[in-house]
Amino acid sequence: MSNPLSYPELAALLQARAGVTVAPGELEQPGAQFDEFGVDSLGLLGIVGELENRHGFKVTTGAESAKTPAEFLELVNSSLVTKAGA
Repeated sequence: MSNPLSYPELAALLQARAGVTVAPGELEQPGAQFDEFGVDSLGLLGIVGELENRHGFKVTTGAESAKTPAEFLELVNSSLVTKAGA
């Protein structure tokens, strides 16, 4: 994974791994929270696992507990930067 995870990619992962359909624009809304969309830590754990398997990097601990899409993307993308610098 050479590019940062984006809101459209997160929306696709939410559909595939958590079974929740959310428009990317809804995820980008200021103050949007995963619980508003019916996404819990188990759903996020599935997404973290998918990213780790697909791209071969360890996602920062705590990403599965993120409360907002923005926080999740920040944690995942910081893992990507750390991997790139390794």
